[in-house]
Amino acid sequence: MLALIDSHNHFDDVSFDSDRDDAYRRARAAGVETQVLAAVSARLWPKLKTVAARYPGLYPGYGLHPAYLAEHRPEHLDALADWLARERPVAVGECGLDYYLPDLDPDAQADYFTGQLRLARRHDLPVVMHARHAVDQVIKLVRRFPGVRGVVHSFSGSADQARRLLDLDILLSFGGPLTYPRATRLRGLIRYLPLDGFMLETDSPDQPLSNHRGARNEPAFLPEVLACVAELRGVDPAEIAAATTANARRLFGIPDVASPGPH
Repeated sequence: MLALIDSHNHFDDVSFDSDRDDAYRRARAAGVETQVLAAVSARLWPKLKTVAARYPGLYPGYGLHPAYLAEHRPEHLDALADWLARERPVAVGECGLDYYLPDLDPDAQADYFTGQLRLARRHDLPVVMHARHAVDQVIKLVRRFPGVRGVVHSFSGSADQARRLLDLDILLSFGGPLTYPRATRLRGLIRYLPLDGFMLETDSPDQPLSNHRGARNEPAFLPEVLACVAELRGVDPAEIAAATTANARRLFGIPDVASPGPH
């Protein structure tokens, strides 16, 4: 069985509260040995920490997601600095920009995003970035922080935007949207990306795969994303699994063998 890393999910989400143990077992049985959990608001950091500590192979990232802008307060950036110093997570995030949802002030989003980019550079941590309808703006802000590394998760931009991100040492990750036949631009892009430039994700419980429309997404479905990428590139799934797992380990500093207990 191929060892996989779900490079981005929300396994702490309330939708897993009733069957999280079973969902974890299904993921492990499917070869998903490692998961990176992305936080969305300061209110939920403690729960994410507890979930990540409970299951071997789960690693936390802490951040302030733009979609939760109404919850964020400037002092949360100070609190995040304390969490990063004390907890030493594998990433800052999920953070970034969302120009799709209405009523999210762009200037306020940019303030929180740049604050988190600054913290990531200070603590030498990668940044997990959300860039919905805002890839160019994300690139512009990342350029202000030379040396910052990270990933734009669930990438949906153009080939030119992908190239510019890779040139900045920013990886791309792909999940459920790639499995839909109508995603022609995305499916065309994945055929030609360099193997060291992307990772696999589920973003569970969100973004269900084409075979699971209308259902809760979960980490156990990651092999289906792998199969889709391998088919589109015309290669053995083992090649994609090895490359994307190595990319995730390198970016997040995850050891070859996931250690049990708190991280």
